[in-house]
Order: sequence, then C-alpha cells, then structure tokens
Amino acid sequence: MTRKKILTVLRVAIALVTLAAVVYAVARNWADVSVHLDEISWSTFLWSTLAAAVGTWLTMIGWKTLLRDLGSDLHLAPASGVYFVGQLGKYLPGSLWSVLVQADIASHLKVPRRRTAVTGLLALGLSLLTGLLVGLPAASFLVTRGSSGFDWWLLLGIPILVVLCVPRLLNAIIDRMLRTLKREPLEHGLSAGAVLRAVATFVLVWISFGIHTLLLARAVAGTGAPHPDLTTAAMTGYALSVSLGMLTIVLPAGLGAREGLLTLILSTAIPTPAAAAVAIMSRFIVTIVDVLAALGGWLYARSHHLISERHAEERDLAA
Repeated sequence: MTRKKILTVLRVAIALVTLAAVVYAVARNWADVSVHLDEISWSTFLWSTLAAAVGTWLTMIGWKTLLRDLGSDLHLAPASGVYFVGQLGKYLPGSLWSVLVQADIASHLKVPRRRTAVTGLLALGLSLLTGLLVGLPAASFLVTRGSSGFDWWLLLGIPILVVLCVPRLLNAIIDRMLRTLKREPLEHGLSAGAVLRAVATFVLVWISFGIHTLLLARAVAGTGAPHPDLTTAAMTGYALSVSLGMLTIVLPAGLGAREGLLTLILSTAIPTPAAAAVAIMSRFIVTIVDVLAALGGWLYARSHHLISERHAEERDLAA
C-alpha cells in the first residue's frame, strides 16, 4: 500500500471515529441535550440566525473582493448566484467541491475557470487562517480545559499575520501552485489593498458567527451569573472549531468534527449537554442559512437574466 493510500485510510478512519464519537455522545445524553434545546427561545433563535446570515453574506463579500482584484468585477446578483450556489458543494465529502462548482457557474459569465478556482482557494485559505487567528484564545480551552491563556497563545498568531499581510508571499504561492499544475500564470497578482480588505472581511465573518454562538450559549447557560469564560469560549470557539473542521476534508462541511470541538470548548463554561445543544442548533441554523442563501442568490440572478445562457448569448452578439 502506497503512502498516499495509507494517509487516505488514516483520514477516513479518524473522520469516522470522530463522527461516531459525536453521535454516541449526543445519543447517550439526548435526554439532557433536548432539555437545553427547549431553552432556546424563538427570539434567540431568530437573532442567532440573523448573525449567521450576516456572517454568510460577508463570506461572499470577501470572495468577491478577491475575484474583483484578479480581474472579474461581478455585480452582487451574479456574485451571489455563483458563490452561494457553489457553497452547497461543501456539504459533499471533500473541501474543494465548492471551488469546482463556482468555477463552472462563473464560466457562464465569461469568468475564466482558472481565475475563479484561484479565488475560491484563496478565500478558503484566508478564511482558514483568519479563523485560526480569531480562534487562538479558544485553543487553550482544548489543551488546558481551563481559563484562556490569552498571553502566549496570541504569539502563535504572528506567523499567520505575516502570511495574511504580505501579498507578495501569497502571489508567490499562487504562481508556484499554477506552475505545479502546469497552468498559465494569472494576468496580475493580488494587491495589498485587496488582501487587507479581504482579511478584514473574513475577521468580521468570524465575529458574526461568534455572536451567533454566544447568543445560543447564553440561552442555555441558565439564569445564574454566566461563567467568566463563556464569552471568550463562544466568540472564539466557533472560529477554531470550524477552521479545524475544514481540515477534515473527508467529512462534508466538517460534520461531526466541528460539533465535537465546539462542544469541548463550550463545556469549559457550561454543562456538556448544554454545549452539545449549542453545537447541534448552530449546525442546524448555519445549514438552513446556506440553503436559503443559495436559493435566494440563484432566484435573484435568474430573475434579472444575469446567469441565463440566453443572456450570455445576447451579450456576446452585442459585443
């Protein structure tokens, strides 16, 4: 058996064990978990959904910022159609389906597949790096199972900041990747302004999802004074759990890994069944938002004849 096959088997085994452990833990404690789910009021559910929707929208804005800087300035309608419909690909096993779907849809808008693919990979990379950066305070909850070591953990973010803030390094990585794949280089590299705007946008994405998590966590925390670490665990725990979940490429959208990690992080501030309830409800809300965003983006773009084949043909004839 080759090394590649061995690594694949290990990834699948780890993914299955993680998923099985989460399912077992939830099933074993379902009676307690369901009680905490009932504690989430409709108002909390709606506000949490709104925060998740803002985070989802900002993710598209970050992607659009990168695509525009690389040479394709799509309006919001077609950009929404391309990005949100393509994002449903993340619910298939593997991390790159969304990039492939976006490249295929954008090609009908005369956007080169290579450009869309690079934009998608960049968006994934910047999202991952900013998520790890925002989630650093939550890392100590996983390691020490206690209060956040806010001092030395932040030092780990310095290499990430270097990568995020040096466009020349990112451009070199893109050129090397395209040469490895035997593809033509991009017309021009990313500008410093675009990188900084995209990074700032993705940081706001994680803050929005942190608020989404915090609202749910406070709802199930009980009527007493909240644990002093609850805000930090919720605001940074989602970013870390999703970012690490993105690395489990075998699982669709990090299914199981994200919930398990978020439960572990939140359980340092609230009871484990309550933490599991937050993780389950968060997954449900984010999935619904993704589906509605994909439906809305597709309907809006189609209603304005922005992605139909007929419109593309008429535009080519006019040109």
